[in-house]
Amino acid sequence: MGFQSPAALLSRLLLLQGVLRLVWGDLVFIPPFIRMSGPAVSASLVGDTEGVTVSLAVLQDEAGILPVPTCGVLNNETEDWSVTVTPGAKVLEVTVRWKRGLDWCSSNDTDSFSESPCILQTLLVSASRNSPCLAHLLIQVEIYANSSLTHNASENVTVIPNQVYQPLGPCPCNLTAGACDVRCCCDQECSSNLTELFRLSCFTGMFGGDVSPPFDQLCSAGTTTHSVPDWFPFLCVQSPLANTPFLGYFYHGAVSPKQESSFEVYVDTDAKDFADFGYKQGDPIMTVKKAYFTIPQMSLTGQCMQNAPVAFLHNFDVKCVTNLEVYQERDGIINAKIKNVALGGTVTPKVIYEEATDLDKFITNRETPLNNGSAPRIVNVEEHYIFKWNNNTISEINVRIIRAEINAHQKGIMTQRFVVKFLSYNSGNEEELSGNPGYQLGKPVRALNINRMNNVTTLHLWQSAGRGLCTSATFKPILFGEDVLSGCLLEVGINENCTQLRENAVARLDSLIQATHVAMRGNSDYTDLSDGWLEIIRVDAPDPGADPPASSLNGICLDVPARLSIRILISDAGAVEGITQQEILGVETRFSSVNWQYQCGLTCEHKADLLPISASVQFIKIPAQLPHPLTRFQINYTEYDCNRNEVCWPQLLYPWTQYYQGEPYSQCVAKGLLLLLFLTLAMFLSNPWTRICKAWLFF
Repeated sequence: MGFQSPAALLSRLLLLQGVLRLVWGDLVFIPPFIRMSGPAVSASLVGDTEGVTVSLAVLQDEAGILPVPTCGVLNNETEDWSVTVTPGAKVLEVTVRWKRGLDWCSSNDTDSFSESPCILQTLLVSASRNSPCLAHLLIQVEIYANSSLTHNASENVTVIPNQVYQPLGPCPCNLTAGACDVRCCCDQECSSNLTELFRLSCFTGMFGGDVSPPFDQLCSAGTTTHSVPDWFPFLCVQSPLANTPFLGYFYHGAVSPKQESSFEVYVDTDAKDFADFGYKQGDPIMTVKKAYFTIPQMSLTGQCMQNAPVAFLHNFDVKCVTNLEVYQERDGIINAKIKNVALGGTVTPKVIYEEATDLDKFITNRETPLNNGSAPRIVNVEEHYIFKWNNNTISEINVRIIRAEINAHQKGIMTQRFVVKFLSYNSGNEEELSGNPGYQLGKPVRALNINRMNNVTTLHLWQSAGRGLCTSATFKPILFGEDVLSGCLLEVGINENCTQLRENAVARLDSLIQATHVAMRGNSDYTDLSDGWLEIIRVDAPDPGADPPASSLNGICLDVPARLSIRILISDAGAVEGITQQEILGVETRFSSVNWQYQCGLTCEHKADLLPISASVQFIKIPAQLPHPLTRFQINYTEYDCNRNEVCWPQLLYPWTQYYQGEPYSQCVAKGLLLLLFLTLAMFLSNPWTRICKAWLFF
């Protein structure tokens, strides 16, 4: 019987020592031994971790010699390895990483699929307080050149076809790689003998491989279909079969290969200056250096654009998530000077700095490096901009920046917030209107509570997080014109008192509507109750003090208020400079009750059940004039009903109908008359009309 290697013997000793230490409550690595086959491994250091340092050493596995670990010397990096420690609640997460990258294996080994390991080493991670060793972690490293998904496989990159010319999946029923799928006749892996067995039962349509069928609006489709209407030849589409809507994009015609030129032409990409005659709504704000004033904003794809221009009179509130390893601080705004031509000068932002109190609110998944000798760095976690405007100029800019001090090598995910508000120059506070005078879509519904001193408020909904419990849910305001449904979960026990349950549910629902009046307009004055303030109508409001219906069984409560419906009536109230103004006509809240029963599994355990409660908001638009009732002919004869037919005859001249809202009606009429003039001239100048005129003159 041969002797075991020192590394194997040490691993057995550490495993036995770790079990005993865990039983005694001492400091211990879990697990104490790891076989490493990838670029990184992690282990947990459990116990009293206060003041503990972690060191890393590479063991030389010599026959017959058991390595002796050295502690007390802080060594968290070697030439090839590094160790990082992430603190937790009485637990330290220790991560060991290979620094060179797995490309080093393929560069040093000509055979990327060699049977021998590329990296074969033994690592010892030791935890100590002051100098004595308290715990050890043994890592046996065996990494092969092809053992990681990060292996360089550039020669086998899948070529994705251009969807303009061919579909991405030409055979959707081919679900199994390297095998024949039964009834899938387009599967190239099926031999001719196998295909003959199910040729008469192949999948049809798109799933069977017919990914480019001729759509029914093609003129060629009418020749094979006998059920086309009489007007089909006049409105059908003349197009080749290659131009099909089933592809990812439409066919754009012949494409010639790009000719590589021997020189490059410089294109001037300077920002266009819109501030020479004052700003208009939506114009980008310019600096004196003829550059855009940029603040990170959210794009349509959900990503943060770091150099997005700030648009005049456009408010926004966005959050950007950034990895601290690749984060770069933006240029300071202290020296930024905003162009203000109308006032004959510039505007310099006034910046106020504040320190962040709760760093965990902004940075998650933090990893604290062991080497804290580097100087700390400052990061901005929140930036609040207030632009004071006067007509078409900017008169003042106030900036409040909340910053945090972190380690120079700090790792983690940071969430930044950027807020921009435009306020009138004569506004004494930062009170934001929801419209002037009518409401704007997406603005908060203004509310008032006359029963308390600080009476300014708004209507809210829940914004659940985590498990969706009501205890952890936050509030978000109700926005004008947006129908929303939200809810949360109440934890209820099997022995829950029904009266207490009703009171708790009513309190949760009432917390959303802590208001007595709502503003009819977006600029109603909070200090004047007669300036368009409407009292909220509460229908079927439950009395939390009333006794619930009697129930003789535990786990059953009748008539528990669980739903809140908020209906808001709105209407058009005229127009200002051609823009329709909307106002609120009334607000009604209504409660609905449910019968709750504790849900048992195989046995009724003493665990909390979940009672969902919800709140919904519905905006109902009331027309200024009642619409004319439908005639009997319109009810019975549905050919002209656009909602029940594919062909909509009332929208034949769509740009000149009431359904088109893209441009003002006057512009549509002007363009239509101009087009009619061109058609008339073309008709008079055409050859058939000239012949008719000559024949008329001849007779």
